[in-house]
Amino acid sequence: MSTEQLEKFQEIVEIPTGVKVTLKKHMVHFEGPLGKTYKNFRNIPVTIEIVDGKIILKAQAYRKRDYSILHTARSIIRNICEGLIVGYTIKMKIVFAHFPITVKVQDKTVLIENFQGERSARVTRIIGDTKVIPKGEDVILTGAVWNDITQTAANIELRSKVKDKDHRVFLDGIYAYEKKKGINK
Repeated sequence: MSTEQLEKFQEIVEIPTGVKVTLKKHMVHFEGPLGKTYKNFRNIPVTIEIVDGKIILKAQAYRKRDYSILHTARSIIRNICEGLIVGYTIKMKIVFAHFPITVKVQDKTVLIENFQGERSARVTRIIGDTKVIPKGEDVILTGAVWNDITQTAANIELRSKVKDKDHRVFLDGIYAYEKKKGINK
């Protein structure tokens, strides 16, 4: 392989000002103005080095699959760095036609009460440092780590899924309708 082709399998990610990154074996620790988090790269076949405010990622092989894995690792690191500076927000809408649904937050869980008239509340977990704020018919999720916020939103959406009924008639549930950068309330 030529040197140009080898350089294709290497990515350099600039560490933004205000974010501190440290590497311990396969664990990359990030610390920024909105908090701290970490990412385990043990199962991602990429070699990571931190040199002079830059993260250097190198693929461990030279196939198309390794090229795509390299870019996935780059995107994960960029999203974490960006989230620690500006944060992310997802807005979800509570939709009901038959029984009024209420959403409450208790410790690290979200309680979905009176869904389709059920007596017991449906319970789902909050992932990471995601903040869940119920406001009227909206549920607002904010935080610094995109993966945690989207996973929490997906858990809420799945727990409020209508089963054993015609989903065209029973549209009750909690659905994400807006995703954006920045922490808005």
